[in-house]
Amino acid sequence: MDKFKHSVFLKEENCTGCITCLKRCPTEAIRVRNNKAHIIAEFCIDCGECIKRCPHHAKRSHRDHYEDLEGTYKYLVAIPAPSLYSQFNNIKDVNIILTAILMTGFDDVVEVSAAAELVSFASRKFIKENPDKWPLISTACPTIERLIRVRFPNLISHLLPILPPMEVAAEIARTKAMKETGLNAKDIGIVFISPCPSKVTFKNSPLGLEKSNVDEVIAIKDYYPILLSKMKEAEANKIDGLSTSGKIGKSWAASGGEAYGTGSENYLAADGIENVMQVLEALEDEKFGNTLEFVELNSCNAGCVGGVFTIENGYMAKAKNKILARNSEALGKKYALSPDELEEIFTTYDHFKWTKPVTYEPVFRLGANMMDSMQKMSEVEAILNKLPGLDCGSCGAPTCRALAEDIVTNTDGANISDCIHLNLRNSEE
Repeated sequence: MDKFKHSVFLKEENCTGCITCLKRCPTEAIRVRNNKAHIIAEFCIDCGECIKRCPHHAKRSHRDHYEDLEGTYKYLVAIPAPSLYSQFNNIKDVNIILTAILMTGFDDVVEVSAAAELVSFASRKFIKENPDKWPLISTACPTIERLIRVRFPNLISHLLPILPPMEVAAEIARTKAMKETGLNAKDIGIVFISPCPSKVTFKNSPLGLEKSNVDEVIAIKDYYPILLSKMKEAEANKIDGLSTSGKIGKSWAASGGEAYGTGSENYLAADGIENVMQVLEALEDEKFGNTLEFVELNSCNAGCVGGVFTIENGYMAKAKNKILARNSEALGKKYALSPDELEEIFTTYDHFKWTKPVTYEPVFRLGANMMDSMQKMSEVEAILNKLPGLDCGSCGAPTCRALAEDIVTNTDGANISDCIHLNLRNSEE
């Protein structure tokens, strides 16, 4: 089993042993033992839900920092996520933000939203050409890919095998920089300005390709103060033409935007990890049949605008995103490229497809093989019959079943005596 280089981690000295994170983790990847939380790496999908929920800021995320980039590369290119644009108030022209990015020290800027339009067009063609795979599930959110990979293996064949906009933008940015500067690829740093920790994990352990085209991932919330300090100057000295994306690309920042870009009328869009889990369970149970063409799923509430690394409230940012997208449409920019230019690019679109298959990772299997798993399942059921079934989390596991599984698999030294309700019952007897 290959190991992800996870971005989410625990800062142990901040952890008080409360079970807030334990109860909100969608894959039951957290345990609390000896008054400290512990993340089971194989189960973690880097959704960042624990970072959002921890009242003591004990859950953190590894990422790169803008301050550390100086001198690392000869030429730096920023590729901002579309969600960056909606973090500011009263911005009607994205060129102001892109100008400010250049003023902070980047040599060039290439919009991920422009690459999103290329991905939209590639997705549209793939969906149309592969009705036998309906509903096709978006792969733009790395957390969703990992969730399906470990929890919903029957849905892997429905994953849309198209690279995410971040990767397409990075490749475009590097090719452009090499052509304009004559530098070697390794001398050019491609820096993604990210709304979430999931993209950090994807950079380190990509799905669908061997190696990420992105060199560094910095958080919007870290970079925001630096960028904000340049906004007034950027407004006065705005460089027109930096923004090339239209309504389609900018709409990707919020839930429903990717589906809109595919042009499909038979789609489902859901955001928020708990809602996503319910949709995936329904898809696995084939409740939708083949009536849906496309399913867009975002682990963060409201979409990428609600990511852990953002500043603005996700739903406020979503409202701002709609205004920016409408402004682009009012300027006659639905796509950055004309339909004829898009058709010319997509005579063949193999360049946008995965180069490596995504495979099932059976991290939740109890035993080494089917026979062993069946035996352990019987042991789990026997232990469950003794437990109260309250799923209170006081034992340090999120549910009674999780505790029983931990006992059988000897995870973190779990013991049936960890159940305080069972201990109380036994003492009363």
